[in-house]
Amino acid sequence: MEIQLTDFENAAFTTFITLLTRVILTFDLNLYIPLSRVDANMQRAHGRNAVVKGKFFFRRHMAPLEKGDDGFGETYSSMFSTSVNGGKKGDSKMTTLYSESNLAGMDSRRNGSGDSDSEMFEEGVSEKRRVAPNASGGAEENSYEEMTMAEIMTGKGDYFPGLIPLVYAYLDHIQCDSLTMERMTSYLDFIEKRATGQLITPATWIRNFIRDHEDYKFDSVVSDSIAYDLMVACKEIGEGKRACPEVLGNVEIKPISAGDAYVKKLDSKRVNNGYISSLLERYSARKTFGATQADEAVEYQI
Repeated sequence: MEIQLTDFENAAFTTFITLLTRVILTFDLNLYIPLSRVDANMQRAHGRNAVVKGKFFFRRHMAPLEKGDDGFGETYSSMFSTSVNGGKKGDSKMTTLYSESNLAGMDSRRNGSGDSDSEMFEEGVSEKRRVAPNASGGAEENSYEEMTMAEIMTGKGDYFPGLIPLVYAYLDHIQCDSLTMERMTSYLDFIEKRATGQLITPATWIRNFIRDHEDYKFDSVVSDSIAYDLMVACKEIGEGKRACPEVLGNVEIKPISAGDAYVKKLDSKRVNNGYISSLLERYSARKTFGATQADEAVEYQI
């Protein structure tokens, strides 16, 4: 990922990627596509305004199928379909993770009764998901399709929920505290606006800056004066001295001051073994990250 103009943007994308890895592991998702399609996506991403106008290959069968084999000859549906359609898919009631009907009917199914189409096992996990935790999705030709960046991020149809809603679902799953949730919401809203074209990318902003510069002759030559003014503008945006709503929206970057940046110098002098042992004993007595609920939430102080 390219570095952005501000710390807020960098924190937003870094946090999103970190949370997405947790989503994949927790929800047993599979985002594999053929490597040739990955190469094609990279080539398409280099196009002008590709984030809005381009289409990219992305996996449509992220979750195990709840009905059907490989999507051919029978309507594809997954546990995401029931979330979009309020628990219904056509005339058949599809299996949903942790739904009331599934949990209430677990005892009857253990005793040999119940609907075989919605057969559940331990902890309300469907058979398809239990036997295929990596979401094979059937035939590879039918497991991916072309999507816009807005569809990848916000969802498409009733079979692909979108990455941002999945991240929200994960934050709800871990019971994220309100303070962290507020920050995560600002990050995710920003990413969604970038994906839908409501906010332009830094590449588009740089292109517009050069084209609007008084010294640009529309001959593809970036003179020294244009390059200098561009660097000054980037620096001012990053430091919060220059507003850039077309890139950041209503996000306000607080001015950065270097006055107190080096109040405490990093010391590299050697210390004795006894002092090191006392420091280690102090921190080894603290609870582990997994033992505290607060530490489960992803929090950045940017």
